[in-house]
Amino acid sequence: MAGKDALLVELVRPATEALGYDLWGIEYLSQGKQTIVRIYIDSDKGIGVDDCVSVSRQVSSIFDVEEPILGEYSLEVSSPGMERPLFLLAQYSGYIGEFVKIRLRSPFEGRRKFAGQLNGVEGDDVVVIVDDHEYLLPFDMIDKAHLDPKF
Repeated sequence: MAGKDALLVELVRPATEALGYDLWGIEYLSQGKQTIVRIYIDSDKGIGVDDCVSVSRQVSSIFDVEEPILGEYSLEVSSPGMERPLFLLAQYSGYIGEFVKIRLRSPFEGRRKFAGQLNGVEGDDVVVIVDDHEYLLPFDMIDKAHLDPKF
């Protein structure tokens, strides 16, 4: 997890948990002058618009005091949805047998993008079957990953 992401998780997790939600993950996207902080929350009861508004207000207050982001930014709070992004190695274990799309930071065996069935986790590797070939993708090489319910 990158430095900025880790800082944001440290600030946001206590607030989301105090409100009764699980912090599923955070995306910090900065491109030029545009910065987006996307927070994913989850709950056994599901997530609705009011839940997102509640977390957004709480996190906005924290960001106003702590100022973890310089300049303007957009804050988005959402449920992980059907195409649930995967942020932590431990999250993969709950979706074995599901289809995933994974993009790596750098090529592995000649490719950066993998779309296939999640077959497990072995140590620090994510096991994916693509076209009848099993790949052990090092978790620290994964840039983005999410479930693919349309597969």
